[in-house]
Amino acid sequence: MHQQKDLILDEQWFRMADQEIEKASRSFAKSVNDTHHFGRLQFFPRLEVRQNFPEWLRIVIYICSLIVGSGLAILVMSWAGVKPADLMQELSVLLFSGTRTWAAVLAQTSPLIIAGLATAIAFRANFWNVGLEGQMILGTIFASFIAIYDIGPESFRLPLMAIAAMIGGVIWIAPAGILKFKLGINEVITTLLMNYVAFNLLLHLLFGAWKDPVSGFPHSQQFDLVERLPGLGWENLSFALPIAVLFVIIIWWVFSFSRVGYLLNFVSSNPNMAKAVGVPVLGLSVAAIIMSGAIGGMTGFTIATGVEFRMTKDFFSGFLFSGVLIAFLGRNHPLGVLVVALVMALLILLGQSLQIFYQVPFALIQLIQAIFIICVAASEFFLTYRMHWKGPQ
Repeated sequence: MHQQKDLILDEQWFRMADQEIEKASRSFAKSVNDTHHFGRLQFFPRLEVRQNFPEWLRIVIYICSLIVGSGLAILVMSWAGVKPADLMQELSVLLFSGTRTWAAVLAQTSPLIIAGLATAIAFRANFWNVGLEGQMILGTIFASFIAIYDIGPESFRLPLMAIAAMIGGVIWIAPAGILKFKLGINEVITTLLMNYVAFNLLLHLLFGAWKDPVSGFPHSQQFDLVERLPGLGWENLSFALPIAVLFVIIIWWVFSFSRVGYLLNFVSSNPNMAKAVGVPVLGLSVAAIIMSGAIGGMTGFTIATGVEFRMTKDFFSGFLFSGVLIAFLGRNHPLGVLVVALVMALLILLGQSLQIFYQVPFALIQLIQAIFIICVAASEFFLTYRMHWKGPQ
């Protein structure tokens, strides 16, 4: 009798417990719904990947991101003591002060274009080349070797230096490609570490056998006139600019109109499918890696022969970050790389002007550049996703 009574009590207790659990679950669901939904609107939007979108929307979003970045930059500079009117005046001077300023902008743009192209080509093949600085260093070392030891006839020495620079860049990117395809080692690690090896090799030469015998400073001797890129007759512009534009045209044609470019786009979008249907993924990837290394070497060549006229110990500084950034914001397209490199050059020169005339710290200049970069990069989110604010019915 007592056992039957205990069983009845246990059943009642479990039934009451189930009811309480169900009541608590309903209460929690209601609280979550009240928190995230206001009527038919969601507090957090539901994201949907865009299948296609018009080109005008892309342009509008990019313009909006630049406007937001400009507003934030003005706020930061106001906090640092630079009035918005002074900032706009400095920008207008940079843009409209005459041909000398634009010559400086184009001179700064040329190596940025080549660096962005070198990175974009590798990214197209899903090879994440972050070893641009190492390839620049090796390319410059190979080109400087030709100049220092006067190899070849003078009339052919500059083209020979360019060829040597491309060979140096290819040699330095090749181990990362071999390690990726043979052993499966991530190329981000190998290309990044190769930068440090190249830098130490550069220091070994500049503090040793290749130190300038005239001044004793850690840079190479000056190149002869036949070993420098000729000028264009407009301020300090050299043939680095036509070289950069030529690379843009060639790579744009390859990507847009050639069979290799079509297959490379296929490999970039879906490598597994490309391999399944018989596309030579390995061959295309190797070709893109070789092109990337060669153009990376040419980046160092244009700086050494068109700007510095010798090999210095910091000529490559900052180009890794700039190359990756330009390729990303330019969406790995040659024309996009050209436009972004021009904007980057403007920001760099504007920062230098603010440092000189307003004593703005370099760290603050980097912050302003980062603001623009983050705003433009964030615009990719709105290009990729569509946000739905209405909740489910």
